[in-house]
Amino acid sequence: MIDFAHFQLDPEVRKEELIRLIEHAIRNLSAAELEALYYDMTVKGYMK
Repeated sequence: MIDFAHFQLDPEVRKEELIRLIEHAIRNLSAAELEALYYDMTVKGYMK
């Protein structure tokens, strides 16, 4: 588990770090996993 407590002083820094971590994780997904993620995010309204 990652401790994000040290980012509490600057929300923008925390946001950028989270984006970097998510982008890194996404690059390791297969096409089928990406399609499933896309579908899930679309259904939940995160993708518009």
